Formats: sequence, C-alpha cells, structure tokens
Amino acid sequence: MDLGSVSDGGAQASEWRAWLPGAGPIALLLIAVAGAGWAITADRMQGMDMGPGTDLGALGWFAVVWVTMMAAMMLPSLVPMSAVHLRTGRSRDGRLPIVAACVFVLGYLAVWALAGLVAWLVFEAVRSLDLAWLAWDRGGRYLAGGVIVAAALYELTPVKGASLSHCRVPVLLAERWRPGARGALRTGVEHGGFCVGSSWALMAALFALGVMNVAWMVVVAGLVAIEKLLPWERGAVGATAVLVGVLGVAVALVPGQVPWLTVPM
Repeated sequence: MDLGSVSDGGAQASEWRAWLPGAGPIALLLIAVAGAGWAITADRMQGMDMGPGTDLGALGWFAVVWVTMMAAMMLPSLVPMSAVHLRTGRSRDGRLPIVAACVFVLGYLAVWALAGLVAWLVFEAVRSLDLAWLAWDRGGRYLAGGVIVAAALYELTPVKGASLSHCRVPVLLAERWRPGARGALRTGVEHGGFCVGSSWALMAALFALGVMNVAWMVVVAGLVAIEKLLPWERGAVGATAVLVGVLGVAVALVPGQVPWLTVPM
C-alpha cells in the first residue's frame, strides 16, 4: 500500500474516529493506567536531578521507571489504535476482543521497554568514558543541543513519515490484525516497533533535556500525541520539527533561558 496516499488529507488520517464507538472500556482502561503512571512518575522524580546527563541508576530501577513513564506518555495517544484493534477483533473473531486488545497494548509497551534498555546501555557506555569535554560548561550543552537539533531533522525524513503513518492510519493496523492472544501480541509488537521508529528521536531529545524532568516529559508526550492524533499530519510534523529545532539551538546557546531546563552545575 502507498503510505503517502494513505497519510495525505485530514479525512483519511482521522479515520480512526469511526472506530471509537463501543471502544469505551479499552479507552477508559488506558487513560486510567496512564493517569496512574503520571502519578507514580511524578512521585518517583521528586528530589531527583532533572538535568541533562543525570545518572540513570541501576538497570532494574531504571527499567521500572521507564516502563511507568512510557505507560504515562504513550498510552493516551494509543487509545484510537487500540479501539481499531478492539473493533477489528469483534468483527472478525469475536472471542474476548477486550482481552486481545489488552495483549496488544502489552506487546506495544514491551517494545518501548526494549528501547529503554538500549537507551540505558548507550547512555551508561558514554558516561563510563568519563570524557572531560562532556562537562556542561565545556561541550556538554552543545552535544545536548546537537542531539535535539538532530531529532528535529529526523522529523523530516521518509523513515519518520512511513513509521508515523503506521502509528496513526487505522487501515494499516487493521491489515496487520491477527486472531487470538498470540496474534494480538505480535500485532502489538509490530505496532510498537513502528511507533518507536516514529518517536525515538523525540525521546532522545528528552534524554538531552533531562529524562527525569517531568515538565519536559509532558511536552514530549504532547508532541507525540499531536503527531498521532491531529488530522493535519504534515502540519503537525512540520511544526514539531521547527519547535524542536529552535529548542536545540536555545539549549546550546542560551540554556539559562530554556523553560524548565535544569542547568547542570
């Protein structure tokens, strides 16, 4: 299928609205889990260093925090596509589709958990080098700004566009639907892979801003939701690219003027 033709136009990109009737249970569940995730995340982050380059802690501790963060940040924007999975299951299978939809969500979160593991390994590997030039008052702020600018440029790539189409266009998910719990898990993993492909650069920007910074978590989650949910895909992606690019330049040149940024001492 031509992804470009699918993603063009607000009418096609907003097809998921037709799938929402009857999807109340899964929507309420995801919103409730996301709300609990935000509450737990805010509580865990109290008193922590929220600046760029902060210590991520042991892998086990970080893994729990990361999955909680992903549930908080990503599940609200997953509501429409979980509704697509639920209604597709009702029409094609009918055997406990709400259970299959929940398994779909678990597969989706599993991919984000794996992405967090990769991020932890890369982050800790760089920190272990103990490079003096990475100090914030030397090259650190320019590296952070460069990562954020690179995230803005990624927004404009074909890979981003194709991945985002799979994250927001209902017919593409319906075509990947498979029966049973195992099929739901596989579909969730595939969908999670596409969404990681769409949003990993924005998450890298969050690491550059301070992955423990709750305010910037909210901003990044909002950008992800805007790109997935608004009918004007190209406008949303373009606006995100401009905003993130300006933010990266500001972090590099005038970090003290960036809202909510905890400048390392």
